[in-house]
Amino acid sequence: MSVSDALWSSTLKYCRIESEDPTRLAAFYEDALQMAPEPLAEARIRLSAPGRTLIIGPGPNESVPEVGFDAGGHNRLGALREAIEATGVAIRGSDSAAFDRDAFEVSDPEGLRIVFGCSDIPDSALPETSAPDRGATLWGRLQHVVFASPRLREVADFYKRKLGFVLSDTVVREDDEVETAVFVRSDPEHHSFACFRAEAFRFDHLALETSGWTDIRDWADHFAEREIPIWWGPGRHGPGNNLFFMIRDPDGNRIEISAECEHMPRAMPPRTWPHTERTLNLWGAGWMRD
Repeated sequence: MSVSDALWSSTLKYCRIESEDPTRLAAFYEDALQMAPEPLAEARIRLSAPGRTLIIGPGPNESVPEVGFDAGGHNRLGALREAIEATGVAIRGSDSAAFDRDAFEVSDPEGLRIVFGCSDIPDSALPETSAPDRGATLWGRLQHVVFASPRLREVADFYKRKLGFVLSDTVVREDDEVETAVFVRSDPEHHSFACFRAEAFRFDHLALETSGWTDIRDWADHFAEREIPIWWGPGRHGPGNNLFFMIRDPDGNRIEISAECEHMPRAMPPRTWPHTERTLNLWGAGWMRD
């Protein structure tokens, strides 16, 4: 089985966010993203709600050192491990706080830990609300995570050739044909991982995929009640064609609320976009990373 065959249908399950004040950051996510906290060893906190899981632990602000993908079952996980090993990538066991003991991890060219496993908390077992006075929990499934790197091509090649992600779109500067962004997918949604070109490696944002435009409205109203301003948007991306807006947490991490992310059959060929503001936001101003 090819590594792409083995990876296909894996979905983003969680990411770990580090903070100099994990307790404060966890309190923000508990309230702003309606997530139930659970203390773990090593001063870590797991926050969960249907469709989304975050692990917050001590470390430098705006650092996301680990992301986890659910393989969709132990048989698929075993096949994926064998396929990745066959590409020559070093594999380690993982003590992931969101997967069971069969989880394993690899490191990408920037040292980001990519964990593959099977979830130890099904969505059906999660609380509907994180507090009894908040009403129904707003829907938002952790759908993609994005980083920035000065080694964009090397990072993109690793995810495509070594881990089996499928290329969806590339953004290219027209004057010198330098790639400035790459979007890859592990299931039919346009991207579960992306990377932008930047002068230094850093976390860019995480995204919650909602069920439609009215969810975008409801999340914006929810944040407004908490006096959390919209940082960018609303708008519509070119790559992915999704509606979006972004906020920032107290440490500066960016959170995207998204809807209508494009679905692409596995065999659909990748596309190329120009490095312009309109590519990043068909409706208006773009956040130009490079």
